[in-house]
Order: sequence, then structure tokens, then C-alpha cells
Amino acid sequence: MICHLVGRDEWAFGAGSYRPASLGTEGFIHFSAPERLLETANLYYAGRSDLLLVVVDPQRLSAPLRWEPAAGPADRGDVLFPHLYGPIDPGAVLAVTPIPCGPGGAFTTMPVL
Repeated sequence: MICHLVGRDEWAFGAGSYRPASLGTEGFIHFSAPERLLETANLYYAGRSDLLLVVVDPQRLSAPLRWEPAAGPADRGDVLFPHLYGPIDPGAVLAVTPIPCGPGGAFTTMPVL
């Protein structure tokens, strides 16, 4: 399974699939492996109280999925992240769960997957 972090107001399916802004601007949708969620959430989403965790089965995706180095300013070494080069199919979504941030805006735990 792979995981996508998104704000509550941004999470919506249009025309049968989910297409976040990054798909248009960067050409892919950012995902994380479950073991990288806390690091990713704190690096990019600290302080957000509207964050959702979208859990996806990569076997159910119709668009190409590639494991690549992190895109963006953060140097994450040799770590590879899943990037989906197309929309998220509704049938690939296993769960959507809110992620509360702790005091001071940090994320300290993730829902059990």
C-alpha cells in the first residue's frame, strides 16, 4: 500500500478520479510509503488540522507508478517515493482517515494501517 496526504477541502473525485493540482503542475501525484508518513507529514504539513491520509492499493491503479527520489527542496538522500503519473482511481482507495496534529502543530502518530 502507498499513502497520499491531502487537505480535507482538496480531497474530491471529479469525473470518477482524483486529480490534485500537482498532477497538472508537476505531472504526478506525490505518495509516501507508510514508514515515511510521519517524516513527510511533519516536513510538508506541520500545523495543518485538516489533513487526511488516503491509503491506496497500487495494484488497483491504472496510471503508471514510479519510485523516484523526492521532488522538491528537501534532500532525503537515497530514499525513493512513489509518484503516480495519472489520477487516483476510486477503486484503488482503501481508506481515508483524518490525521490530527499534536500540540505545537507536529504530527506524532499516524493511524494504524
